[in-house]
Amino acid sequence: MLRKVVKGAAYAVGGIVGVAAVYGIASFGLSRIAVGSRSQPSPQAIEAYLLSNGVHTDIVLPVRTSHLDWSQTIPYAHTPAADTTMRYVGFGWGDKGFYLDTPTWSQLKASTAFKAMFWLGTSAMHITFHHQPSEGPNCVKIYLTPAEYGRLVGYIKGSFDYDAAGQVQNIGGHHYGRYDTFYEARRTYNLFYTCNTWANDALKISGQKASFWTPTDSGILHHYGR
Repeated sequence: MLRKVVKGAAYAVGGIVGVAAVYGIASFGLSRIAVGSRSQPSPQAIEAYLLSNGVHTDIVLPVRTSHLDWSQTIPYAHTPAADTTMRYVGFGWGDKGFYLDTPTWSQLKASTAFKAMFWLGTSAMHITFHHQPSEGPNCVKIYLTPAEYGRLVGYIKGSFDYDAAGQVQNIGGHHYGRYDTFYEARRTYNLFYTCNTWANDALKISGQKASFWTPTDSGILHHYGR
């Protein structure tokens, strides 16, 4: 009996290791396949940024353009600082448990990670206002034509979960600092659709250079020489 238990445990561990290995190989391989192309500067181009914190990628856009004023949808007043001088706003999507209950990686609970990986959680949008990001190892400037920007805006707006009045739903009392806030979002985080997959899909939809598929920030930044 003990031998069967040990054998079964060995098969289970082997299966988990095998699945993890396949996932890692697929993640690396598919992230190296490029789709789309990087737009070039032009008089009509709208400047935006890809900003990573080393794990998670945000899409950073001007607060105001001739096409849209994001502060009408995402009020500055929803952040502790309520600083109306901020000229850029970053958008990130992810698991609500990760976002709200895990301010640092050292506080990550196994239950939070399990729920996130296996379709058991809910999602949130994380919004951060910036003066202007600085290009560097974790920050890339991109240029969007008006049509590309329009598609990107549609994708981001479609990621929020709206109330009956058609307004975004702020999650009060949760912030990482003075310039950020959270909102209810659509879709469910999982092994195959992560925060970085969301950002990568944003690039694909807007016609920018992106990975075929990636769950990591490095899969995105690789195509921008980072």
